[in-house]
Amino acid sequence: MSEKSSVVEPAYDPKAFDPASATIVVVTYNRSHLLAKLLVSITAMDPKPGHVVIVDNASGDDTTEVVESFRESIGTRIVYRRLEENTGGSGGFSEGMRAAYELGSTWIWLMDDDVEVLPDGLARMGVWAPRFKSIQGRRYDYDGSEFYWQYRLSIPLGIPIPFAPAGFDATGYREMNSGCFEGMFIHRDIVQKVGLPDPRFFIYWDDSVYGWLASLHTTSAIVDEFVLRRTREIRQWDMGVRHLNASSNAYRYYIMRNRGIMKHYFAEHGAYRPARFAVGTALTFVKELIRLVAVERTVRGTSNLFRGIRDGARIANDRSWRTMPPLSEVAADRA
Repeated sequence: MSEKSSVVEPAYDPKAFDPASATIVVVTYNRSHLLAKLLVSITAMDPKPGHVVIVDNASGDDTTEVVESFRESIGTRIVYRRLEENTGGSGGFSEGMRAAYELGSTWIWLMDDDVEVLPDGLARMGVWAPRFKSIQGRRYDYDGSEFYWQYRLSIPLGIPIPFAPAGFDATGYREMNSGCFEGMFIHRDIVQKVGLPDPRFFIYWDDSVYGWLASLHTTSAIVDEFVLRRTREIRQWDMGVRHLNASSNAYRYYIMRNRGIMKHYFAEHGAYRPARFAVGTALTFVKELIRLVAVERTVRGTSNLFRGIRDGARIANDRSWRTMPPLSEVAADRA
């Protein structure tokens, strides 16, 4: 994406950022072999976070045993939350962020189980902590290539801008208005204002919406720092400067259904534009059709897209539906 030599990076200052104030939150489901690789990488980190929160979405494999095997060797405190049912990535990150917040963490670093952290990853994120409160680092893909993440949303359309500039200038960052739970590094002050991630998404659009909400309260930034590496190979279509990954029937359903949830969040903040949002929904549908044909070489699975559109319309038209409240309101209700 950029020539690192052209970037003027601030230096890591342990006095300006306390690594022990950070908590890594990992959501896992039936992938103990990948979770083990991530925990090995956390063991090798320098500096290490104060806590690692692991949210297990009711895995049926040996995830519990794997977690227990790292308690003595990882070099930081593990908090293990095994849920009674699979709540999807959305539910897992919501519970994980809740746990990290209740631990008193100043910084919460979210990630899936199919990545590993680079040894100096936390230090690299800590460089930017004095300046920003919602930060996204960069990631290497499975083959070692530089992964491009679509960090800008077109809010009227409700979709990522696929060709937002990829390069960085001498500042070493670009402002973003989105988010990705595979690497989101967020300050507790913003979590308090935004609230917890909405578990009702189950999967897809949850992090995009959360990142957008964060950007309403602070300047959010993607920084030119490689801090993660994907450890799972995903079938994809190489389009040159971009890649289109393989998907699943569940993703196809939720990517359309959750448009109804997005509508409520945009409307809550005065950003919902019905005609343009409908265009964004149509473009999303077309993109998923292209993904089916170009990446998965099939046309089977379109029924999940149509089911998602149907159920999303029901959610969008539900006048009783409410967005997640800020944590300050939740605390006031409990008082």
